[in-house]
Amino acid sequence: MKKMKKLVVVMLVLSLIVAMVGCSSAPSNGEQGEAGSVEQEKYVIRAGIGLNDQHPQYKGLEIFKEYIERESDGRVEVQLFHSSQLGDDIQMMEALQLGSQEVTCPSSAPITSIDKRFMIFDLPFLFPTEEVASDFVDGPLGQELLDGLEEHGLVGLAYWENGYRHLTNNVREVKTPEDMKGLKIRTMENQVHLDFFRALGANPTPMPFGELFTAMQQGVVDGQENPVPTIYLQNYPEVQKYTTLTGHVYSPFVLLMSKVFWDGLPADLQEIVQEAAFIARDEERRISREYTEELADGLREAGMTVTELTPEQQQMFQEATSSTVEKFKNEIGADYVEQVLAEIERLSNR
Repeated sequence: MKKMKKLVVVMLVLSLIVAMVGCSSAPSNGEQGEAGSVEQEKYVIRAGIGLNDQHPQYKGLEIFKEYIERESDGRVEVQLFHSSQLGDDIQMMEALQLGSQEVTCPSSAPITSIDKRFMIFDLPFLFPTEEVASDFVDGPLGQELLDGLEEHGLVGLAYWENGYRHLTNNVREVKTPEDMKGLKIRTMENQVHLDFFRALGANPTPMPFGELFTAMQQGVVDGQENPVPTIYLQNYPEVQKYTTLTGHVYSPFVLLMSKVFWDGLPADLQEIVQEAAFIARDEERRISREYTEELADGLREAGMTVTELTPEQQQMFQEATSSTVEKFKNEIGADYVEQVLAEIERLSNR
């Protein structure tokens, strides 16, 4: 009987040893495989946007993807999703915070629900040129905003360019604030935008971007406001008759990464991702500005009436909405607003 017990114990010990040896011989991340080579952990980045695959923003993501996959020697795969396939901007930002998605690139306006200082980009007629705008966002005050996102579970990689926002509608040509009265204009869910259009006498109507085309087609709203590439590439001339180049707001895109994912990346891959964000930023801005110049004519060719405001008419829009800055100054942060205004003046006068 004792011999039998000893035999059972010996067999159990041998089984345990075999199991341990078997586990240690199976290749895993960072361990040697059958050929003795080291297998490194692979990462997948799912990058989602609301716009379609013809937009400069998507072209920027393609550059972002190409650089990362090449420089990481295949350790990182970047999957691209356009046309709100992964949700709207708010939903995708929430997914980043939860760690269930890795990258998105919303306009600055939805980020105001996280950090109200981003409302600075919604103030009307703030940036006189695209060059001043890009110099500002790439400078210390723009970086300060990106740094503040980490406490909210997001990593701000870079500012890309959405561009100056313009008005379209299906009712009448708009040349003055008086022409805006009563128009139902789709806006983002953003208090500054809502106040701006109310000041012009319009009826702002927030709704998700993905629902906008159908809403204009069915007459739920009369119009919307977006940069020229978005107006053209989303096929809005099919359901809109008039474009007015108001340039009322300069809107950047903000390339965001999930902090959960970022913190899990090795330092060398973090460096590659950050460099990719900058390289793609510069190219995306170039493409965006080329598209804006070319596609304004494209809107005319598509049958839209495109109205360019005179300096006097532009001044009328600025005066009609001048109260917006003072109204939201304290909510954004009075000190920060003053710093921004001083920096924009400095950049404008170089």
